[in-house]
Amino acid sequence: MIEAIKRILSISELKSKIVFTLLMLVVCRIGAYIPVPGVNGEAAADLFRQAAGGSQNLFQLMDVFSGGAFAQMTIIALGVMPYISASIIMQLMVALVPSLQREIKENSDAGKRKVGKWTRFLTVGLALFQSALFAKYAVQLNASNPGIIVNDLMQVQLFGAPVLFFLTVMVTMTAGTMLLMWIGEQISERGIGNGISLIITVGILSSLPSTFGSVIRLLNLDSQEPGQLNFSSLIVMGGVFVAIIFGTILIIQGQRKIPLQYARRVVGRQEVQGGSAYIPLKVNYAGVIPVIFASSLLMFPATIGQFLGTGNWLGNFASMLSPGNSLHSVFYVILILFFTYFWTATQFHPEQIASDMKKNGAFIPGVRQGKPTQDYLESTMNRITLIGAIFLAVIAILPNLIGTFLGVDASISYFFGGTSLLILVGVVLDTTKQIESHLLMKRYDGFMKRKR
Repeated sequence: MIEAIKRILSISELKSKIVFTLLMLVVCRIGAYIPVPGVNGEAAADLFRQAAGGSQNLFQLMDVFSGGAFAQMTIIALGVMPYISASIIMQLMVALVPSLQREIKENSDAGKRKVGKWTRFLTVGLALFQSALFAKYAVQLNASNPGIIVNDLMQVQLFGAPVLFFLTVMVTMTAGTMLLMWIGEQISERGIGNGISLIITVGILSSLPSTFGSVIRLLNLDSQEPGQLNFSSLIVMGGVFVAIIFGTILIIQGQRKIPLQYARRVVGRQEVQGGSAYIPLKVNYAGVIPVIFASSLLMFPATIGQFLGTGNWLGNFASMLSPGNSLHSVFYVILILFFTYFWTATQFHPEQIASDMKKNGAFIPGVRQGKPTQDYLESTMNRITLIGAIFLAVIAILPNLIGTFLGVDASISYFFGGTSLLILVGVVLDTTKQIESHLLMKRYDGFMKRKR
């Protein structure tokens, strides 16, 4: 490991990318400690913990994803979830609107710029809407527990609503989300790894100290009385933790090798007759994207309903969609399966692969070139994607189910649960691969040392 770090630091370009990425992530964490102007962050955090309780709750999950910023009502309380929701909507629009598909195929760069522009506009709209609901909920909390909001902000009212406080929350939280979106894009372009995924990962990792603190507190080691958490439950959760890490690595790196034969191939400047190779088809082509998309999409309607309360049909439906309920698990599995197939369909192009194979004189043994090859690749990918999607869904929900069965505190089950670990392990693997590709370009052996 020390030799690998030395090799990384010896490449100035790679070192600058990593330093830039770390500095941008530090800026994200600084924003998690800056409360909205006029808000008492500590009092808000205490009330949010009471609202979340010890059971599995939507507020707990949002707080884990935002790295504690949600509970303290900071400027980045919304995190990158509005941007992810906007990205999902635009991806669906590209798949459903033929004009957008045609524009992207004819001019890929211009089409991507257009989709990116509309994604940003939609992010602003969603962030304004969610921050307004956030402000409404904070006003309700302040009415029952005065001291969360400064009185000066509450005095300026319009139609009975504290308009100055609403504007302050909406502007600052929307600006925080847009800052995170910009930082994520900068990391993707100038740093290392996927910026948005890294921001979510850092938020999850920031809850690690508090999670260990909760484990020690619930074990009640200072007293002779049994704690809320016993060692047997902790061992089971630890075993599930290790199993998920291994399962995630296997499902992300697993692949099906399709053998190829060459009638002729060009090596350098010479044409060589014959030869063999293979096409690596990933078992989980989408990585952890379906888990992030499914979590974000479930959070959006549930957040609206939970902020509005349980006195209406929307609030009652949101309570059924809250984590820990059977309906949430069912929808979560369905969305993971859907987004796995959806992302694979948008990124995997068998017609292009079949065309390139025909141009290069390659063929799959027993399969004719052209349309038969395209159909074979498509059917093969559909079969292995189904296996990968089911395995991904099982990994995502199994720890939460075990945590509910064992009665483990939500702050612990969310960190050791499938959603957080899938994102964490998947992003680390993706970032490691990018670092390794940079090392291989510089003719090093890669990030991990291998036997020759």
